[in-house]
Amino acid sequence: MKLHELKPADGSRKAKKRIGRGESSGYGKTAGRGAKGQNARSGGGVRPGFEGGQMPIHRRLPKRGFTPYQQERVAIVNIRDLNRFEAHATIDLAVLKAAGLVKGDVDGIKLLGKGDITVPLTIRVGLISAGAKEKILAAGGTIEGGL
Repeated sequence: MKLHELKPADGSRKAKKRIGRGESSGYGKTAGRGAKGQNARSGGGVRPGFEGGQMPIHRRLPKRGFTPYQQERVAIVNIRDLNRFEAHATIDLAVLKAAGLVKGDVDGIKLLGKGDITVPLTIRVGLISAGAKEKILAAGGTIEGGL
């Protein structure tokens, strides 16, 4: 096959509809616009979202809440999930991502106190709930830099 032998697949190219080129073309006279009315006029038609005077859907539906522009994405981890680590291991963002407990791009981690912890760990995360802090210390663990 040579470059000059290339051609598009059958049915992939369609001829442009030539409107307003005489009655025998099938699109003459009114040029496919029908007879009279707003859409038949030059420059006619309605704006996007207009529903003929009916209250448009973007005004019928309620507007609720907003998304802050600079929102921090904080991943939630419960202490019951930390039992899989070995005793005296240091737990931080990189370790939690490697273990699959945190996925995606996050700005920080919050450790919550759901469940129990049996192994003593060194915790290095940004936010820790009071209940989680209590349970970690009771298990013989330490907290570095938690709020």
